[in-house]
Amino acid sequence: MEVLLATNNSVRLSFLVLLLRDAGLNPVLYDTNMAVAEGSVSAIQRRLAVPSAEVLAARRVLREAGEL
Repeated sequence: MEVLLATNNSVRLSFLVLLLRDAGLNPVLYDTNMAVAEGSVSAIQRRLAVPSAEVLAARRVLREAGEL
């Protein structure tokens, strides 16, 4: 797995996950439980990752969408 980005913006993460899934990729969110457990402080960012074999395609999809 390779991390594409880290953010606290849950709306953006939801959009990016749907964008990648729509492209036939398999995104995974890391640190979701930690981010929820820490509350509203937003100290822990959630990370968006994809399998190593999909990283080039994922970056292309995000770049075309203006998200990278």
